[in-house]
Amino acid sequence: MFGIHDLFLFVLSSFVFIAAPGIDAVFVLSRSISNGRASGFAASAGIATGAFVHTILATVGLSIILAKSVVLFTAIKLVGGLYLIYIGMKALLKKNDGITLKDAANETLKKHYIQGVITNIANPKNILFYLSFLPQFASTSGSTVSLSFLILGSIFAVIALLWYILVTYFSTMATKTLKDNKKFNNILNKVSGTVFIALGCKLMVSQK
Repeated sequence: MFGIHDLFLFVLSSFVFIAAPGIDAVFVLSRSISNGRASGFAASAGIATGAFVHTILATVGLSIILAKSVVLFTAIKLVGGLYLIYIGMKALLKKNDGITLKDAANETLKKHYIQGVITNIANPKNILFYLSFLPQFASTSGSTVSLSFLILGSIFAVIALLWYILVTYFSTMATKTLKDNKKFNNILNKVSGTVFIALGCKLMVSQK
């Protein structure tokens, strides 16, 4: 249907790819544990939105242009890496006196949503993933190419959203008793900040 084949295998492969630890997972976990369930949901929605943007880019062919352009690839790689390092530095320098419900309520959910979108979009590996992954489950000839890419990419984005919502829910349950613990939150900031900086550096030196 619509030039799509092996849909079950696509869903299974998508789940495995999304569930594997990576930049998106670290970002959602850090927002969920540090700022609460609402922030985790906002970050999850941002990641899913970024995945859908990649779907649109792949559908209209812009991802192909980016994948073949060394200059554009390098620019996106550097922007993505610097952004992750920026988030990491903010976490390392943050002075935390413990997170209360009032603190969590004052956090801007829109900010965490936008950060999720940028984190996903600014990772050029996601572009290459879409270009190498989607064509394996869609016919690359005929009039349904764009539609099949759009459907597959949308399914992938929905799976990502559902998975990270589950991650948010269970991670906040596990850390509920620690949210007002100053020492715990300081350690969390240092660990998450270091991880983001490491991921940002790794992204900046990655090869096309």
